[in-house]
Amino acid sequence: MKPRLRLENQTFGTDFILLGLFSESKYFPFFYSLIFIIFIVALTENATLILLIQSDPHLHTPMYFFICQLSLMDMMYISVTVPKMLLDQVIGIHNISAPSCGFQMSLYQTLVGAQFFLLAAMAYDRYMAICHPLRYPILMKHKVCLLLAIVCWFLGSLDGFILTSVTMNLPFCKSREIQHVFCDVLALLKLSCSDTSLYEIVMYFCCVLMLLIPLIIILSSYSLIFRTVYRMNSATGHRKAFVTCSSHTTVVILFYGAAVYNYMLPPSYHTAEKDMMVSVLHNVLSPVINPLIYSVRNKDVIAALRKMLSSKLILANFQK
Repeated sequence: MKPRLRLENQTFGTDFILLGLFSESKYFPFFYSLIFIIFIVALTENATLILLIQSDPHLHTPMYFFICQLSLMDMMYISVTVPKMLLDQVIGIHNISAPSCGFQMSLYQTLVGAQFFLLAAMAYDRYMAICHPLRYPILMKHKVCLLLAIVCWFLGSLDGFILTSVTMNLPFCKSREIQHVFCDVLALLKLSCSDTSLYEIVMYFCCVLMLLIPLIIILSSYSLIFRTVYRMNSATGHRKAFVTCSSHTTVVILFYGAAVYNYMLPPSYHTAEKDMMVSVLHNVLSPVINPLIYSVRNKDVIAALRKMLSSKLILANFQK
């Protein structure tokens, strides 16, 4: 019997019901097994990267401080939605209480907003490193980096609080079935029996600002970087600047791709199935890809990993 059929005979009072993405597919055991494996890999990759950065003194620089923050956000990002989605499939009950739905929505929106501004802070850090290398250690000392990270988290939490508090206070008198894998703002708006057109306009305006402000900072930083690199006469300098910035630009493109679809495309481009598919792909793949982007071709990270593995191997041989 399919999970959707079991839901029709269950009453959860004021609870919401997450319909999920693959529940009605005969291949859903394969899809959920694949997502579970990716979830474990993502947690392992990001935890390892954080451990390397924290344990190796050579990685105690502003760039790796922000990468550490990004890995922390990715771990939380994938943990907000995927465990609940997998657990629902195992136990066959897809309900979620209103407080839990609000908490999940708030945390998700906080992480999305914080990551936008963190990417902007990382672009600003690269601008300072390339355009002002002599003053870089002073201008980007640890207190400054910590302050930038706090501002990113604060702005993200502000976004999450505002969107969640307004959305969860709307009257829901239609079906309590959310056509999504988690409590998404746009999915819940479709369940409200009140006129949400004004709120949707304000919400889209706020989300576009959350997109555009960091994007302006990123584009401004890279325009100044490209101008500085263009003036360099050293091929080594060109290559070093390219390697330094290429990882960050790749992450920006991946993250903004899903954001542009969610918040900037007109409603005619959206369907429940497309929205769920984009969310699942972004929520699951982004935390897996990001640590690979920052580590596979990074000599410092590879050296730190080798150092850690060799020290553990020496310790294990010593204990024998």
